[in-house]
Amino acid sequence: MTVGTLTRRRLLETGGAAAVAAMAARSVSAAPARDGPNVVVLVLDTLRADHVYGRRAQTPNIDALMARGVSFTEVFPEAMPTVPARNSILSGRREFPFRNWRDHPDLYPQPGWEPVGDLGATFTSVLRRAGYWTGYATDNPFLGYARPYGPFRRSFDDFASTRGQLGKVVDPKTVSEAELRRWLHPSIVSRASVGRVRKYLANASYADDETKSFAAQVCGDAIRLLERGARRRPFALVLDTFQPHEPWTPPRKYLELYADPDEFTREPSQPPYSRVRSYLKGAARETIPARMQALYAAELTMTDRWLGTFLDRLHELDLESETAIVLVADHGIYFGERGWTGKISTVLHPELIQVPLVVVDPAGRRAGTTSGYRASTHDVGPTALSMAGVAAPESMQGADLSRLFEGRSLPRRRYSTGGYRNTFYIRDGDWSLTADNRLRDFKLFNLRADPGERRNVAAQNPAVVRRLRRAAIVRAGGKPPFYG
Repeated sequence: MTVGTLTRRRLLETGGAAAVAAMAARSVSAAPARDGPNVVVLVLDTLRADHVYGRRAQTPNIDALMARGVSFTEVFPEAMPTVPARNSILSGRREFPFRNWRDHPDLYPQPGWEPVGDLGATFTSVLRRAGYWTGYATDNPFLGYARPYGPFRRSFDDFASTRGQLGKVVDPKTVSEAELRRWLHPSIVSRASVGRVRKYLANASYADDETKSFAAQVCGDAIRLLERGARRRPFALVLDTFQPHEPWTPPRKYLELYADPDEFTREPSQPPYSRVRSYLKGAARETIPARMQALYAAELTMTDRWLGTFLDRLHELDLESETAIVLVADHGIYFGERGWTGKISTVLHPELIQVPLVVVDPAGRRAGTTSGYRASTHDVGPTALSMAGVAAPESMQGADLSRLFEGRSLPRRRYSTGGYRNTFYIRDGDWSLTADNRLRDFKLFNLRADPGERRNVAAQNPAVVRRLRRAAIVRAGGKPPFYG
């Protein structure tokens, strides 16, 4: 099977989206545009840059966005993972090193997991005050349902949440042992993984019907919000899908794009956040991570397909020429690279910390081009506001990437800096340095001589370590806190 252009039209031809067909059949008359273009921000979880900009996964709808906009190729989120990254996207501020962090109910007890600090200063709230109708569609279990994010949800004209990525929605006992075994390779079986996968399958078992997938549900909600916004222009809409976050349980037609779907009778759908050698032996250290990557790529292609239904609806409503679009992600994931699977906060290399970022100008300026500017997640808010012609609040620290559309240079940014929990990174064109927030365990990589970041040369280059250490501390506003 080849993917081709997996758009809404192709989807309907294959009979895979009756719900979307019914939705699209409705007549939606767009209201006359008022001042400022519409704004759409697309957020995908766990999206590796090399699976979008490279050839490791087929994403024809994201490719189509890239053909219409500027793709930033040196993007490293300044704060990770899920919740800190979204706070950065929404606030336009640097969140790392998570000063004054404290634990909050319903959120993980990890640095940076806290609600947005100033709701009135998010780019969506600023746009709402400027007269924009605002909507948010997501299956993110934290922004969508955690109690600390209640005020955030109420800050929109319409907030659509899809349950089920975490927790119990449908009784897990409805999942048969055969179905559970199908998605639990013996190497990944643990009490935690059994519980996680069983609940996930109960809430959305979509391997045989992708319309039940979380991506399909979120994009369906986003289409509904889009149709509401079209009547109330200008609108600002965020489509935030938790897929392709694990577990990965893709339909067969997507898996066969990347591997033999019959090779495994039990799939490693839930990667341990661990060293490969701690749970795999012999040839399995190669085959199991490779299978995880194939499952992930299949899940990403499915997610891209449903993203295409939303983008097609935008086109059908004749809104493309008056809508600014930004696509961004929060982090990546390891598939055995550097001896790890999952998301490892102390191992900060491109597989985990490099993501795609695409900005589409409504007028089509700079279409199909790339930029090596050191962009990051906190640039999304200022960029969205600038494209809407709305002034950014003083609290925003990110760069306005839309300056490129006007032929203006972007503000100088010598380094990419940020962190994950208690570990920070700093990168320039020559070097990458990581260390924990106690300023211990320095790892330095010469990006010119060692672009794959395999050889730690900190001991041989103490002057470079000192320079980058000082620069990281300055950009963190002082020595970062360590939370243990």
